[in-house]
Amino acid sequence: MRLIITGGGTGGHLFPGIAVAREISRRCEKGVSLFVTGRRRMESDILSRAGFQQTSIAIEGIKGRGWKKGLMVLVKLPWSFLQSLLIIRGFSPHLVLGVGGYSAGPVCVAARVMGIPSAIHEQNSFPGLTNRLLCRFVDRVFISFEESEKHFTGGSLFLTGNPIRRELLAPVVSEKEESEAFTVMVTGGSQGARAINEAFVEALGALKERGRDLRAIHQTGEGDWDRVKEAYGNLGLTGEVIPFIQDMAGAYQKADMVVSRAGASTISELAALGKPSILVPYPYAANNHQVTNARVLVDRGGAEMILQEDLTGEGLATLLEKYMDDRPALKKMGEAAKSAGKPDADRIIVDHLMDMLRQ
Repeated sequence: MRLIITGGGTGGHLFPGIAVAREISRRCEKGVSLFVTGRRRMESDILSRAGFQQTSIAIEGIKGRGWKKGLMVLVKLPWSFLQSLLIIRGFSPHLVLGVGGYSAGPVCVAARVMGIPSAIHEQNSFPGLTNRLLCRFVDRVFISFEESEKHFTGGSLFLTGNPIRRELLAPVVSEKEESEAFTVMVTGGSQGARAINEAFVEALGALKERGRDLRAIHQTGEGDWDRVKEAYGNLGLTGEVIPFIQDMAGAYQKADMVVSRAGASTISELAALGKPSILVPYPYAANNHQVTNARVLVDRGGAEMILQEDLTGEGLATLLEKYMDDRPALKKMGEAAKSAGKPDADRIIVDHLMDMLRQ
């Protein structure tokens, strides 16, 4: 199978595509995937590390850029569409899969014009603009959450879930001892989140004053690492403070609870692993979609949510202490989160792609 996967702009768009590409490689001895993205360095870095071919088209997002820059983007669209036609002709894919982000638009439309079967995958519970526009141009629309269905105006929708890194689902090597300290993993995403970093340090300080023992695995992001590490030292706090967690599977395994943003990939990982969490949605996400994402778990009883405007160290400490003292409630929260999980999303999507080839 020769598959073009197109989209990007954020790692949250690319990582599900990578999971699908790896599942294609597992199933097809001669399976080849080509990623078509915009020209951000982040996109090429992620795909290079993952070991996949990548090419780019001249495309940028429109939303939030002002009318002058937005007009320039529209003027360039015919060129990005022509580039897409040339890439498809050169690679000769059997299928095209859009994974969200502006670069998916011209490529999926070009696939339609050239008669190549195509599909899109939406990670978030509130679909992005590109996917909302593309739903009528593609053969199938794969969604991660039931909540996103009402936002699509057309297309053949299939609930597949959001593909996650399969290494996170590896069997647990050793069970966490009951006697170990309550462990919290903190992450604001790969870039970190200053509001979460500051509130969590304050919360740790408040818990220490109350004589409560808590172990932290704290991913700060590169930009905040020095500040947070210094704050831990000044307050006499202990914890694993790192810019980026390389062994995410190990960190999840050790964590009794997770404090994080509410990106689609994070929500899908928490659900698949059945991890209780306190979610602080990024307040500037398009269409406030991180709040909508968080509600997927919150409404099931699988997470707590604190809006960033309400986030304080004292309030976070009180919430953490509540679950430190009530392990049955913590376990119930994890079970509720797991009820929303779809750990085989990559396999389900590839099943659909194979079915599209047979039609």
